[in-house]
Amino acid sequence: MMTVWSARALGVETLPARCIPYHIERRSIEAMHATADALLAHMRTRRSCRFFSDEAVPRDLIEKLIAIAHTAPSGANRQPWRFVAVDDAALKHEIRLAAEAEERISYQHRMPEAWLAALEPIGTNAEKPYLEIAPWLVVVFRIDWEMLDGKRQPNYYPFESAAIAAGMFSMACHQVGLATLTHTPSPMKFLREILGRPVNEKPFLLVPVGYPADDCVVPDIPKKPLDEVLQWNKCQGAI
Repeated sequence: MMTVWSARALGVETLPARCIPYHIERRSIEAMHATADALLAHMRTRRSCRFFSDEAVPRDLIEKLIAIAHTAPSGANRQPWRFVAVDDAALKHEIRLAAEAEERISYQHRMPEAWLAALEPIGTNAEKPYLEIAPWLVVVFRIDWEMLDGKRQPNYYPFESAAIAAGMFSMACHQVGLATLTHTPSPMKFLREILGRPVNEKPFLLVPVGYPADDCVVPDIPKKPLDEVLQWNKCQGAI
């Protein structure tokens, strides 16, 4: 027998001041499986793209994709993220030069041998031409604190919240037929300086967005088997 719980049944006598009813359209289990199967099949075609076409992508489409990302949950509903969408050629060039400068230092001095070995099958290096070729660079900033009522207030779980929003943006792009790359040059302070963002915003992710180039190729690398990343309930004998 199915039990449907309500707030009052759970002993919640006083609800927040602003509440609205919440319902999700009920689907049959068969329909849910069909939707999940189709989504899984499509998402399995998603790959990180490093060879972009310079074909234009409409600004209003990028706006809608960011609006989808903006529906993400966040700690205390603070929504501690900022999406900066860049299509200005001069800005993209400046970002590329700064990113490559940091990447050259990383590849030559910061990255240990084990890290470089892990990157070898992917074929990456310090050169990032896609930062100029892709029609859009979407920079995700996390907002660690804000001024509220004249006081500096911390945001809660800003890293986790921004990560969820960034993941939803990547998925939304793939769903409409656009390629992305999650690029993380380190350190990324230059992005805040180039884009004129305030000190409470920390660069989190740099995402080129566009169509793959006609001759685009990606590394043939598999995902781990699901049973390596999924566990049901408590593991027995874990160290």
